[in-house]
Amino acid sequence: MTSPTAAVQAPRVPEAVHRRRWWILGTLVLALLVVVLDNSILNVAMKTIATPAPVGLGASQSDLEWAINSYTLVFAGLLFTAGLLGDRFGRKWTLLAGMLVFGLGSLLSAMAASPGELIGYRAVMGLGGAFVMPATLAIIMNVFERHEQPKAIGIWAGAVGLAIAIGPITGGLLIEHFWWGSVFLVNVPIVVVALALMGWLVPDSKDPNPGKLDPVGVLLSIVGLVALIYGIIKGGELADFTDPKAWVPTLVGVLALVAFVLFEKHSRHPALDVTWFRNKVFSASIGVVGIVFFALMGVSFFGVFYIQSVRGYSALEAGELMLPLAVAQLLFAPRARLVVDRFGVRATCAGGMLLVTVGFLGYAFLTATSPIWLLIVLGFVMGTGMAHVMPPVTVAIMGALPREKAGAGSALNNTFRQVGGSLGIAVLGALLSTVYRNGVQDHLSAVPEQFRDRAGESIESTLGTAEKLQLPALVDPAKDAFIHAMHVVSGVSAGVTVLGAVLALLLLPAKGAAAGGPGAPAAVPQGRTDSGASTAKV
Repeated sequence: MTSPTAAVQAPRVPEAVHRRRWWILGTLVLALLVVVLDNSILNVAMKTIATPAPVGLGASQSDLEWAINSYTLVFAGLLFTAGLLGDRFGRKWTLLAGMLVFGLGSLLSAMAASPGELIGYRAVMGLGGAFVMPATLAIIMNVFERHEQPKAIGIWAGAVGLAIAIGPITGGLLIEHFWWGSVFLVNVPIVVVALALMGWLVPDSKDPNPGKLDPVGVLLSIVGLVALIYGIIKGGELADFTDPKAWVPTLVGVLALVAFVLFEKHSRHPALDVTWFRNKVFSASIGVVGIVFFALMGVSFFGVFYIQSVRGYSALEAGELMLPLAVAQLLFAPRARLVVDRFGVRATCAGGMLLVTVGFLGYAFLTATSPIWLLIVLGFVMGTGMAHVMPPVTVAIMGALPREKAGAGSALNNTFRQVGGSLGIAVLGALLSTVYRNGVQDHLSAVPEQFRDRAGESIESTLGTAEKLQLPALVDPAKDAFIHAMHVVSGVSAGVTVLGAVLALLLLPAKGAAAGGPGAPAAVPQGRTDSGASTAKV
C-alpha cells in the first residue's frame, strides 16, 4: 500500500487534464450555474405564477411551496445515491445524464398548463439536478492537485453567488417582457451549451475499487431521505407538525435512516462508511452546512414578499435588490482560502456565521418605510458571511475523505445542505405563517366568511382579497402583520446561526488539512498502479 507521503508526492492528475483544468472548472461552473440559477429565478417569478390565468397559473401559497419543494424532495432524496453511482460508474456520465434530464424538465416546466403539472415537472428537474451537483465537486477533486483544490472549491462556491446574482435579474427581465414559462425555458440553451462543452473537455473519473453494490443500503437511504423531507415539508405546509400527515412520514424517514446507519455499520460492502462521522471535523462541517442553510433558506423565502408585496417593487427591482448578497459571495468566496491561511478554519467560519447573524438581526429591525439602502447593506453583509463559511467547510468535508470517494462526500455535503434548507423553509415558513395569521386575523371581520380562511393564508392572499373585494383598509394591517412575522423569523434565524458559530468554534480545527484527506489516496492517470487512486481517463 502506498504510504501517505508517497501518495502526496506521486503524480496524481494526467498532464493533459492538468493543462486544461481551469477550462474544465469553467464548464463545471456553467453546469452548477444552471441548477442554482433555476431556483433563484423561480423565487422572483412566484408572485407572477400565483396570478390567475392567463398571466400566471393561479397557484396558491401551497402550490408555490410545492413548486419549490417537489424539486427539493427529489433532489435531496437522490443526492446520496447519485453520488454513489458517479463514484461507481463514472462522474462524467452521471453529470451528462443529469444535465440532459434537467434540461428536459425545464422544457416541460415552461409548458406546464396547471400548478399540478408545474410541480410534477419540477420534480423531473430535481432528478436531473441530483446527478449534477455532486458530480461537479467530485470532478474538481479529481482534476486539481491538492494545493489548488481550496482555490477551485472557492470558485465553485462563488459560482453559487454568481447564479444568485444572475437569477433574480434574469427572472425579472423575463417576467417583464415574456410569459412566466420563460424562466424555465431559459435553461434549455444553457444546458445544450454545457452538454457540448462537458462532452469535449471533462475527463471521466471513478472509484477503481467500489466493491459490491449495496441495494438495501441505497433503498433505505432513499426511503429515509424522501420520507423525512416530505414530512418536514408537509408540517410546514400545514403549520402543524403534530398532524399525522406530517409526523407519520417524518417518523418513517427517521426510522429508515436509523435502519440505514445500523445496516451500514454491519455491512461488508456499505454504501456509506459511517465511521467517517467519527471525524469531528467532518461531522462539525456537515452540521455547519445544515445550520446555515436552515436559517438562510427560510429567510430567503419571505425576502421576495417583503420586497414586492410590502415595499411594492417589481420583479426586476426585487432581483436587483438581491444583487448585493450574491456579489459579496462572488467577490469573497474565491478568496476565503487566503483568510483561512491567515486566521484558520475555526475563526474564519465562526466569523462568517456571525456576519450572517448580523444580517438576520438587521432584518428584525426593517419596517415598511426603512431606507432601501439598509436592505442592500444587509444583503452584502450576509453574502460576505456566507462566502467565508461555505468554501472552508466544503474543503474540510472533502479533505476528510479519500479522493476516490469524492462523489459520496460531495453528495453528503449537498444532502445536509438540502435537508437543512428544507427544514428552514418548512419550520420557519410555518412560523411565519402562524405569526402572520394571528396578526391579521382580527382585521378580517369585513371579509365574507367564505373568503376569510383563504384571505388569512399569506400576505399575497390578503392583498389579493382586499383588491378583489375592494377592502383597502386591509392593506396596512396585512403589511404590519407580515413585518411582525418577518421580525420573529429573523430573530429565530439569528439564534440558529449563533449556534452554528459556537459549533464552529468548538469543533472545527484552528488550521485546515489539505483537501483530499491526510494521507488519502490520490487520483492518478489511468494505467498507474498507485493503490486506491481514482481512475482518470483523458
